[in-house]
Amino acid sequence: MTTPLLRVRHRTGFWLVTAAYAALMAFGTVPMPLWPLYHLSAPEVTTAFAVSVVGTAVSLHFGGHLSDRLGRRRVIVPALLLGVAAAAVMAAWRDLPGLLLGRVLAGMAVGLAASTATSYLTDLHQAAHPGLVGSRVPATVATAANLGGLALGPLVAGALAEWAPFPLVTPYVVAGVVMAVAVVAIAVTPETVDRLAVVEAPKFHLLAGKRGVFAGAAAVGFCSFGVFGIFGGLGALIVRGELHIASPWVWGVAATTVLGVSAVAQFAVPAARMFPVGLVCTPVGLALVVLAMRYPSLALYLLGAALSGAGAGLLFKAALSGAMAAAEPAARAGVLSVFFIVAYLGMGLPPVLLALTSAVLDDRIGLTLFGAVLAGAAVLAARRQTAAA
Repeated sequence: MTTPLLRVRHRTGFWLVTAAYAALMAFGTVPMPLWPLYHLSAPEVTTAFAVSVVGTAVSLHFGGHLSDRLGRRRVIVPALLLGVAAAAVMAAWRDLPGLLLGRVLAGMAVGLAASTATSYLTDLHQAAHPGLVGSRVPATVATAANLGGLALGPLVAGALAEWAPFPLVTPYVVAGVVMAVAVVAIAVTPETVDRLAVVEAPKFHLLAGKRGVFAGAAAVGFCSFGVFGIFGGLGALIVRGELHIASPWVWGVAATTVLGVSAVAQFAVPAARMFPVGLVCTPVGLALVVLAMRYPSLALYLLGAALSGAGAGLLFKAALSGAMAAAEPAARAGVLSVFFIVAYLGMGLPPVLLALTSAVLDDRIGLTLFGAVLAGAAVLAARRQTAAA
């Protein structure tokens, strides 16, 4: 196990990794309030938003498990550097091909970091608190960093687009600088995987009798990220086109509402109540959004976005905890990489299908249809996860 020239304690490293993970996730949502400024069609916007799923899926499949063997830092540092490269591409090349390339690179960065950061936080917490084996803290903090970072990105980007010069450049430059600083933070964090002691194990290995739990958890993750994808790909277009609001700051606030409430809700709802509360809040919130589109109201839209985000966040947290509990410890990153592949497919596929459907049907009908499908699928998947636990 390599030792950096300067190394912080495991307890401090835990929070440095949390901050780095949040910074990378925030970069992933920086474009959300900026899409209307590119003057693209709804299918082009959703494609540009969702194409990152390609990069995410590829990097999760080929690299999501590598930190179990190579070490956590050896995977997270390249992930952050890919994020810096993606920010540079999107700042310099503002046409659709550049956006697509930048989003693919961003997806690759997120894919490498998603399972690795969660596993790294688990390792660091166990090293700092050896008497707390099986603690829920790492999963809770990882989910909060994931969704909290996603929420911070559009808020900062919307503010910069509203009041800073060069609205399609400055947000990416700021994000790139923050990720570069995060590289330094990871460099001084202790490594938790001893490569010399690693015993080769399957990339994907579940504990005995946990296949049903994992299958249900992955399906719930797909549905919850499907809700985030709909707001991420089309939210700003809805606020501008249906609510007739032209402020990038408001577009950012609307996106942050979905993601921010999703992070906060996880600390307000006990673990045992996450599934039932999430399964109620998600469809009710989507119904309010449809109502806000019918009778244009920003307040009603924000309320619907908040309820949808809270529900989706609770479902995601319950699903992530289930996936982590089902994983063989030596293959944790590999198991989580499969979980995140399924979840991010949910973020990419539904918004593209919704945009294509809305080109034929009324936007409100399309959103109602997809909301009902996602809510129904989430109910079935949650039952599968809890029944097999």
